Amino acid sequence: MQKNCDLLIVGCGFTGSVVARYSADMGKKVHIIERRCHIAGNMYDYVDENGFLVQKYGPHTFHTTNKELYDYILQYGEWEEYKLTCMAQIDGKFTPTPFNFQTIDDFYEKEKAAALKERIAQIYGDAEKTTIVEMLESEDALIKEYADFLFEKDYSLYTAKQWGISPKEIDVSVLKRVPVLFSYKTGYFDDPYQVMPKISFTHFFENMLDNENIKISLNTDARDIIKVKDGILYINGEKAQIPVLYTGACDELLDYKHGILPYRSLRFDLKCENTDSFQDAPVVAYPQAQGYTRITEYTKIPYQKTNGKTVVAVEYPLAYDPYKKAEPYYPILTEKNNAMYQKYRKELDNVENLYLGGRLADFKYYNMDQTLEKAIELSQKICSRF
Repeated sequence: MQKNCDLLIVGCGFTGSVVARYSADMGKKVHIIERRCHIAGNMYDYVDENGFLVQKYGPHTFHTTNKELYDYILQYGEWEEYKLTCMAQIDGKFTPTPFNFQTIDDFYEKEKAAALKERIAQIYGDAEKTTIVEMLESEDALIKEYADFLFEKDYSLYTAKQWGISPKEIDVSVLKRVPVLFSYKTGYFDDPYQVMPKISFTHFFENMLDNENIKISLNTDARDIIKVKDGILYINGEKAQIPVLYTGACDELLDYKHGILPYRSLRFDLKCENTDSFQDAPVVAYPQAQGYTRITEYTKIPYQKTNGKTVVAVEYPLAYDPYKKAEPYYPILTEKNNAMYQKYRKELDNVENLYLGGRLADFKYYNMDQTLEKAIELSQKICSRF
């Protein structure tokens, strides 16, 4: 393998594909090995038996404030504007997420709702949003009451189901990901660039990987090819002479010697419904439901012709067990888990020719644009050694 290859990449997701294309454009021979039967990682989508475009691993949209990242994706396909809207069902009512002034109107009587919005203006001034964490710490009784309501009815319940642990244990950054808005503004993101591919994410990846210098081997487990032993990287039993980018869970490389890194897995129950519209938004969170966290209606992401049918995916969080071939989706960010990860990272960062990158290897909760930005930086770092 090393004789015909300048760079070996483990994983054909966003990080691996960006680095592969960058290196291939420099004239380097790249070999990607992928455990799954398809390219595109968790962004993989396909057309189902009803003719609907479905995302296999949950809903993805591309959004960013960085025009350079937006320009990057334009190289490999046509995109169209798409602004994601989401809702949550609380006490049988559907309300926008992020929560906004409509949420106040939905759950408060008119006079109290007006008083709460006036109090928010007095305390937060011209601020457009804040986090639930900051509101929970407010010294104002009315704002604290509203924050407690949101936390008890949504944030705490959703967090406990999604992560399988108490909200008190989870890293505070997770609770801060979805803000509380101080207006009637809707839309899950406020980035200036919000798009979906005109054809599909898989087509975007096909274009990115369409280079004569890139070879892809699917259904190939990296653990059968690369090993780390006594601080040395081996490829098919020989000491690595070429750089290797690894985008998987890094505890696998060291045979879980420091323990199994805790990720959260997911199961999706896909259903075809005989209706043009199943729910009022593409993605709806159900914090009070038993077992599942949210439902995605794929005929709304992107919008597709329904003709009396639609397809939805009910999302169930699961415990992750690498021995049961579960997919690791999200790292469970706690102080204890981060400490375990640092043990792996410190050891692997000292292995010659080995590079780590991506959501799993970095043990980070990345948005797509963050993944892309870091992949470009990693590409430059790896290729600087050629």
